[in-house]
Amino acid sequence: MALLLAGLLGVAVVLAFLGLERLLRNDDPAFESRLRRYALREAVLLDQPATGRSSGVITRQVGKVIAGRSFAQNLQAELGRANLKLTAAEFLILQATSTLLFMAFGYALISLLFGPNVLALPIFGLLGFALPKVWLVRREAARLRAFNDQLADTIILMSNSLRAGMSLLQAMDMVAREGTPPISDEFQRVVREVGLGLSPQDALLHLVHRIRSEDLDLMVTAMLVQHEVGGNLARILDTIAHTIRERVKLKGEINTLTSQGRMSGWILAALPVVVAGVLLLASPQYMRPLFDMPYLILPVLAAISVVIGHLVIQRIVNIEI
Repeated sequence: MALLLAGLLGVAVVLAFLGLERLLRNDDPAFESRLRRYALREAVLLDQPATGRSSGVITRQVGKVIAGRSFAQNLQAELGRANLKLTAAEFLILQATSTLLFMAFGYALISLLFGPNVLALPIFGLLGFALPKVWLVRREAARLRAFNDQLADTIILMSNSLRAGMSLLQAMDMVAREGTPPISDEFQRVVREVGLGLSPQDALLHLVHRIRSEDLDLMVTAMLVQHEVGGNLARILDTIAHTIRERVKLKGEINTLTSQGRMSGWILAALPVVVAGVLLLASPQYMRPLFDMPYLILPVLAAISVVIGHLVIQRIVNIEI
């Protein structure tokens, strides 16, 4: 078992250094900055892996294995929505590295406290496998919130630009130049796609596909309808901006009213973990029977119950508008 642990730890360290080398490497900044002007790197379609950025034998081999798979395309889209400059293959390697590291660390920790226990490997392995995905989902949600917070002001800017005599494409270009990320990055991509030959309508549909925002969907739908039937686009955008601002205001009031419930859910979920950690540090021998069969099933069921209870509480206080 000691040899297995040493092997897992060695592989994890090697993969960790490969991942760090890939993330920190910068071949030619000047050359890359010139290419960025023509959308070579940032305008890669989100539903296709950016194979040109893959480095290393492991990354290339993983990329070949998952090429064309639906889950790889969905993962690449999620990475794009989270604004992570990683391919699906690189993210899977990151998950594998995290899994091995957590398995080695968890097994060593349990062995130090309670003696060798093989069940620590799958438990900590699942935790290490899930953490990169949780990080990705939270980063994607944070970027979506930032986009929605900027959308109302952006629509007002576009409306004023249209009243000043600019075209729709010029108004979007102004948003890309004068705005702040993430909304400036997305509209810059829209302008770049139009420059590469797409129609503004198709580029806006691609924007809706990348950013899953109901407010953005409302804006783009109104703009497409106006393109078909005509009308005063500036006035339509003003109405949409007013609607979005009222929704944001109402969401803020609801979040204030439900903040106590959300905090209660986090406290109730963390309390058993904190108490168990304190008891482990204070009296490891007292807690040791819980990590041996057949009593090991008790903390496993307790953890599942805590997670389910936390999800139920969050679902209750999460009121959609």
